[in-house]
Amino acid sequence: MKTKLQPFIDRYNEINELLSSPEITGDVKKMTALSKEQSDLRELVEKAQRYIFVSDSIKENRELLEDRELGGLAKEELRELEPELEELHEQIKLLMLPKDPNDDKNIYLEMRAGTGGDESALFVEDLFKAYARYAEQRGWKVEIVSSNDSNAGGYKELIALVKGEGAYSRLKYEAGTHRVQRVPETESQGRVHTSAVTVAVMPEVDDVEVELNPNDIKMDVYRSSGCGGQSVNTTDSAVRLTHVPTGVVVAIQDEKSQHKNRDKAMKVLKARIYEQQMKEQMDANAAARKSQVGSGDRSERIRTYNYPQNRITDHRINLTLYSLTEVVQDGNLDLLVDPLIADEQAMAIKEAGL
Repeated sequence: MKTKLQPFIDRYNEINELLSSPEITGDVKKMTALSKEQSDLRELVEKAQRYIFVSDSIKENRELLEDRELGGLAKEELRELEPELEELHEQIKLLMLPKDPNDDKNIYLEMRAGTGGDESALFVEDLFKAYARYAEQRGWKVEIVSSNDSNAGGYKELIALVKGEGAYSRLKYEAGTHRVQRVPETESQGRVHTSAVTVAVMPEVDDVEVELNPNDIKMDVYRSSGCGGQSVNTTDSAVRLTHVPTGVVVAIQDEKSQHKNRDKAMKVLKARIYEQQMKEQMDANAAARKSQVGSGDRSERIRTYNYPQNRITDHRINLTLYSLTEVVQDGNLDLLVDPLIADEQAMAIKEAGL
């Protein structure tokens, strides 16, 4: 382990030297990148230095065990040092895993009603409320970017921007198809109906990460409309953007200003194209895909919510909990997210041979 740790320590020291050099201090872009790399490495390097110190101390104390005068003291120290070394080893294994570059980003959460009609639209609303409560618990902010209401209640489609530290790192596991089994309020025979909702989780990206040629984007404007064709306003403020090379389409009508709708649509368009690029990269890299919990594909069935049994099942890791109310109504998503993260980390550690 000590051999594997030294390159990280060397790189950290190298960054410290670079950050004090005149060449770097005069280049804001390089300085920002190096400062972020330094910040990302800091905890690992601190643990690594402590690990090396504890490891060396254990070796020295073991050599003193046979010493008449110092043997007892060495035994006492080993009793404290050995468990610490084991704990440091486990912590370092997690810190050494490659970090998803998107983990710290805000996200666009896109939810669409699928199989099940009105019942599916109602579950979009229920699921969104669960995410909103979870976000509130973690101190994140949620803003509805676009919504398409259903006549019977709920949403046919909803796009929300979730802002907060680690939003993508925890909510990325929600991407895929969510299946719900429950008795609709309109069902007089008490029969359980099955419906589905698809969720896409897209990192918010900036202009540097996704550059789009304005000539590749077709913009249409039209009049916003509410449920049943009811007029929302009397101007052509709704905006539909089409990225011609990829065929990706985004329509936003929530704002009364055409300019604001276009701005929102452009941000969502970039996020969708970035998501598409990520998927293509993942598909091309079989090894990277193996280390993911599921593919993140919105067509993949990831979870089933069974209301009559208060049961929720995540099919990717065969996890079944009888805590549906706690997850959906209270927003306690950590009951599902923590096991998913643990499973992904375990697979990554195994593949990395740590």
